[in-house]
Amino acid sequence: MNQNLLWFEKLKFNNQDLIPAIAQDYRDGTVLMMAWMNSESIQKTLSTGEAHYWSRSRSQLWHKGATSGHIQKVKELFYDCDGDTILLKVEQIGDIACHTGARSCFFNAVPIYPQS
Repeated sequence: MNQNLLWFEKLKFNNQDLIPAIAQDYRDGTVLMMAWMNSESIQKTLSTGEAHYWSRSRSQLWHKGATSGHIQKVKELFYDCDGDTILLKVEQIGDIACHTGARSCFFNAVPIYPQS
């Protein structure tokens, strides 16, 4: 294996050969979305510099923004301490990551009522 890809062996995929991936705005740190990646989508992301995910509903590779134009240019890629989650720091083209048209998929706030 290429020395530059030795980190890949540290990744822990689930029983569907998928790993969760968080896309985060590389400029301001906003969490934009969560999607799934497999080996193929990771390789495609690395080779193109644009985010590719695995669509569980369509069972196919998904080039983020291919139809909408809201592609994600990957600036940095990290994996967590357990090797079971990927973080993509991206430039979100069009400033829309969510299929709803929102910048982030995380716009549903839940009120927290601490117990005294």
